[in-house]
Amino acid sequence: MAALLRAGPLSGPSPAVAAGLLGLLSVALALGGDRGGSRSSSTSSTPFPWDAVRLPKHVIPLRYHLLIHPNLTTLTFAGTAAIEVTVTRQTSAVILHGKRLRVTKAAIEAGSAGLAQEARVLEHQPFEQVALLAAEPLRAGHNYTLSIQYLANLSESFHGFYKSTYRTREGELRVLAATHFEPTAARMAFPCFDEPAFKARFSVRIRREPKHLALSNMPIVKSVNINPWLVEDHFDTTVKMSTYLVAFIVSDFKSISKITGHGVKISVYTVPDKINQADYALDAAVKLLDFYEDYFGIPYPLPKQDLAAIPDFQSGAMENWGLTTYRESALLYDPEESSASSKLGVTMVIAHELAHQWFGNLVTMEWWNDLWLNEGFAKFMEFVSVSVTHPELRVEDHFLTRCFHAMAVDALNSSHPISTPVEDPAQILEMFDDVSYEKGSCILNMLRDYMTADVFKAGLVQYLQKYSYQNTKTEDLWNSLTNICPTVGTDKNELQGDGFCRRSQQSSSNAHWTKGETLDVRAMMDTWTLQKGFPLVTVTVRGKNVHLQQERYVKGVHSPSSTGYLWHIPLTYITSKSDTVQRFLMTTKADVIILPEEVEWVKFNVDMNGYYIVHYEDDGWDRLINLLKENHTVISSNDRASLISNVFQLVTIKKLPISKAFDLTLYLKHERQIMPVLQGMKELIPIHRLMERSNTDGTDKQLKDYIVNLFKDLIDKQSWSDEGSVSERLLRHLLLLFACVRRYQPCVDKAKGYFTEWQKSNGTLSLPADVKTAVYAVGAQTSEGWDFLLSKYKLQSFSVQREDIELALSFSRSKDKLQWLMDQGLRGDIVRTQDLPHIIVYVARNPSGYHLAWMFLKENWEKIVEKFELGSTSVASIVTGVTSQYSTRSQLAQVKEFFSSLEEKSTRLRCVQQAVETIEDNIQWMDRNFEKVKAWLQNNRL
Repeated sequence: MAALLRAGPLSGPSPAVAAGLLGLLSVALALGGDRGGSRSSSTSSTPFPWDAVRLPKHVIPLRYHLLIHPNLTTLTFAGTAAIEVTVTRQTSAVILHGKRLRVTKAAIEAGSAGLAQEARVLEHQPFEQVALLAAEPLRAGHNYTLSIQYLANLSESFHGFYKSTYRTREGELRVLAATHFEPTAARMAFPCFDEPAFKARFSVRIRREPKHLALSNMPIVKSVNINPWLVEDHFDTTVKMSTYLVAFIVSDFKSISKITGHGVKISVYTVPDKINQADYALDAAVKLLDFYEDYFGIPYPLPKQDLAAIPDFQSGAMENWGLTTYRESALLYDPEESSASSKLGVTMVIAHELAHQWFGNLVTMEWWNDLWLNEGFAKFMEFVSVSVTHPELRVEDHFLTRCFHAMAVDALNSSHPISTPVEDPAQILEMFDDVSYEKGSCILNMLRDYMTADVFKAGLVQYLQKYSYQNTKTEDLWNSLTNICPTVGTDKNELQGDGFCRRSQQSSSNAHWTKGETLDVRAMMDTWTLQKGFPLVTVTVRGKNVHLQQERYVKGVHSPSSTGYLWHIPLTYITSKSDTVQRFLMTTKADVIILPEEVEWVKFNVDMNGYYIVHYEDDGWDRLINLLKENHTVISSNDRASLISNVFQLVTIKKLPISKAFDLTLYLKHERQIMPVLQGMKELIPIHRLMERSNTDGTDKQLKDYIVNLFKDLIDKQSWSDEGSVSERLLRHLLLLFACVRRYQPCVDKAKGYFTEWQKSNGTLSLPADVKTAVYAVGAQTSEGWDFLLSKYKLQSFSVQREDIELALSFSRSKDKLQWLMDQGLRGDIVRTQDLPHIIVYVARNPSGYHLAWMFLKENWEKIVEKFELGSTSVASIVTGVTSQYSTRSQLAQVKEFFSSLEEKSTRLRCVQQAVETIEDNIQWMDRNFEKVKAWLQNNRL
């Protein structure tokens, strides 16, 4: 996931505000269960002076002076905010954000030497707004200081200024307080203008006990002892930034540090017992920050960058400027215990958050409708950076997966354009989805492939330089990428006399955009960001003529017409006669390409660099299936993975029979590369799960046997070790887990042997990191093995393996144990509540647990929403994960009935629409294809 100018010589809050704070701190300690809330406009005789969700634009914050004093015993905090503002239109009321803050005093001071006049405070809770009513109007063209004193509780959720806990090795429970503000929770920690375009500078002071350590965005400039048991840390003033990027932590963390090549101090902070797992993250962060400074040609503007692992954390990480925060499993890495997937994951998350220091922090979207400018970019830059800084991780092997993920939700009618209007906090949270992140990164990758890497990079640098410390809209990016020439000389580009950059004629044949036309990036990219979904390109070969047609790909029982949808598609293709990539920009519904000679086969969307799928009419698919059968390595592993994905997507919309898709999978017996193997599993296993949950007279077992036999040779070849490249290790991890869970006997026997040895050693035997999950999954099948795993799960020394053990525990066939696991996730003492969303989804995937997971969701809906927030990806992942394998009309009726019984905000959630659409698709898919799969399996026994 992931601000400040001076108005006069004010170095801190006014003396009156500072003095008043000391009296407040003692009151704060007595603040118990009160959820906050000052005088509300609904009960006051004075109406609230503003009636829109968005704040008025005529009071602009310049600088915040914050003093925050948390009490980690009473779990409360007291604060003062002195906000310097400038006024552009006369007004008697200042509207800003505040949520669950009990304002005890507010004043407005004119200029730097004026008298502070007390202001009346009104609150409008539905919009999370606070109004300060001035005794006399604030005049246009003048600056004022708003001084607000308030009290609040530390949040019990994962947003705002919230409580987190951990246990030491000795079992002592310790408390810390950390922040997570994106998108709209800074208002839970201090009154503020909590919209991304209200950038300002922040001077933060934090009071803490001497045994604790305070961190914020900037380094500490001085610490003052208030008394023997209280220290006040003063942090340097930040650069100009948005409120959601402010951060502070009060804890007893330990740290390790290094200086980058550009002189920035990087530190990793963790709970004291885990500091030995911080080295990998520190080294990765140093390399990545140096890479980004060089790539963007813009220095990182702060003196330090801290990376802090927070024991309780809802998302993966957050890009607070200068103090990025992470879930422990997204930052900590133990070379002895952690798997290859963990190393890849940690590196990618750090790359993502550090990319945000430029995309998001330095240049920020104007409003949340363009969130993709932050997230799509950070997701895309993960690949650009890590492929250079950590080439051994082979991140390029994994890019496709995210485009397939995005297409899965983007193919539904409930999808949304990348840039889409949003207003309230729940709608804003819903933007943090696969469309903003994954689709965003895929269309950027497509654009880079189309423009060439050098031209694309030059445009990005121009965009960042032009809009530093400002806010942008999507069109600002397209304008920066139009008319750009790379500064590095390259024969593929030439600057015309009119100042436009074009590819030279020789760079590629058949490239429509080489015919002397300007690259109109905006015209092209608007078709990808302003309409939802993606195109299906149908290819019909007639001799040397290749006929092309485009339409919107959309699944669903009630599929809307795709008329009115048109994309500018940068097509690429190779043929049986030429592996040189040919390019063709398709801007009309239909077009024709003329090949130099007739060919055996043609493959469009080379390496799947484009965000579209392709259907081959007539015998086009038969020719490609034959190619895979005879010599699959003629095309790249990404091309093979995209064929697997496309063929199953075409079955869903009735363009191909299921038998054709299954014919294609037969070649997988000879496949050895991770992407096509993974894609084959991702298409076949969900079909098996659908059948497993329906009464399918043994067809589900036949399908399981088919899938196992398809990969049997590859499974048998795996060594039970941590040898090989990261991709080989990842493949081993997934294959062995798949084989053991699907009860492939040789795998089960081997895993049982390992588990028995490990149990005998009381968990001290070191198992290879990449085979642990498979071993644990088999061990958890017995009641005794499950209990033993749980006993290890509770130990601090097994914290690196928590997620592996959670997955294994969720494979139990005991309904009681599965129920206990979810109940504990909600309670949060043995199983952390941050892990509850994926535990519920794991249980839902278990044939013994899918009914339990649905009941759990229904019975605990309000608690889940309170903890994780309506609209969050956590809530969405639970809703879609629990229902994704439903395929009966009675299940559909239950889901519709439950969600329609809730209040309107829950009923309207996009994830609920996605869940309903998916179940409808599953029903239709089973009705249409079940008998055909059954017949195919009987005719094609491996």
